Amino acid sequence: MRLVCVAICVVLATSTAALAQDEPGTFAGVLFGVSTLSADGRSVTTPADAQISLYKPENGVALNVFVGYHLARFFSVQANYVWNRNDLALVSSFVTPSGGGFYEQQRRSNQHAFVADTLVYFRRLGSGIRPYLGTGLAIVRFSSSEVIRTANSGMTAPADPITATKIGLRSHVGIDFALSRRFRLRYSFSETISGNPISPHLTPAGRRRLANFQNLFGFVAAF
Repeated sequence: MRLVCVAICVVLATSTAALAQDEPGTFAGVLFGVSTLSADGRSVTTPADAQISLYKPENGVALNVFVGYHLARFFSVQANYVWNRNDLALVSSFVTPSGGGFYEQQRRSNQHAFVADTLVYFRRLGSGIRPYLGTGLAIVRFSSSEVIRTANSGMTAPADPITATKIGLRSHVGIDFALSRRFRLRYSFSETISGNPISPHLTPAGRRRLANFQNLFGFVAAF
């Protein structure tokens, strides 16, 4: 009986390894969801005056298209194109003994990012449920050229487009659920940190880096 149990375990282990080896190595997918940008603000006060500034982002839509390859049972590489759109409200004001001024400006913004990721899975290739942890470098293009509304008095609001290309670091966690041998459902939560092109246009200028948080759902297909 002991020999039979050992033989069954060996057969099951061999079958699992063969299944993992037979899994397609190339995969691609598309994810949709919500993007949230981090806010920033700053205050500068002296005995003679005070300045306050901030920008407030609104939640927006996000898209992630990717293609990747399984290098091993627990390790994959992935190339991504990520796009998101968010509305912004920029506010600056100052107060002096002789008066003050302010501006409030509402804008639309877009981000385009190209990301190279490495993914580490916590279950082997071929498993029905595969949680993963990923990280990679990103080239992020930020653009805000559409002004929706501006109100100001005693201060000049930014008139030029706000554009910049930055290097960023993307970290994300997620999980894949098998729907069939070739199709999976994926959930991903990511954070991309890069230089902040918005804060320098405030008065006084902000100092925080820009973080882009994304909750994404979609499908993965294997080839």
